[in-house]
Amino acid sequence: MEAAPASRKQLTHDRILDTAARVLREGGFAGVGVADIMKRAGLTHGGFYAHFPSRDALLAEALDRAGQDSQARLQRSLAASDAGDGGRFRALVESYLADRHLKSAESGCPVAALASELPRQSEAVRATGAARIGSLTAAVQAALATGHTAETAGIVAAQLVGSLQIARTLGDNARGRRHLAASRRFLLEQFDHPPRREKSR
Repeated sequence: MEAAPASRKQLTHDRILDTAARVLREGGFAGVGVADIMKRAGLTHGGFYAHFPSRDALLAEALDRAGQDSQARLQRSLAASDAGDGGRFRALVESYLADRHLKSAESGCPVAALASELPRQSEAVRATGAARIGSLTAAVQAALATGHTAETAGIVAAQLVGSLQIARTLGDNARGRRHLAASRRFLLEQFDHPPRREKSR
């Protein structure tokens, strides 16, 4: 059974969300102003409250939309790896820490782009951020070799996010790319295999 076509209101809602998600990655939470978002979406400021009760509600939904888009791209990379011989964890690391993400935070993971700002946001936005971190950790857990724990997946997720943040701070240059390359190499050496069992004493 085919899904019903989206209503005009839903299409407008999605246009606002897509615009806000892009601006959120570009300029952080402070860069998302209601008037500017509506103007960029080709809509009038007055129509905003027909779609969102507040700016914080827009921020929470935009963060979730950005996370879903990023996760969909990551899943496509993992699906492509299933047809090759590189392995899912390698595909995840190489996709997340790809050099192309140095140029702009606009297309990468919103957790890496916005994590340092999340503690200062509203409860609703922080809750959405926590959910996106949970989704990233789950993707890492699914890609890791059998035997690694959820705690390990959380540590790897943190290393992915932190490595990308530091590389972006260094810049889209040789230093930034060297940092990403070293991070990719370290993660693959440490985790691209089943965990070692401790020898019994």
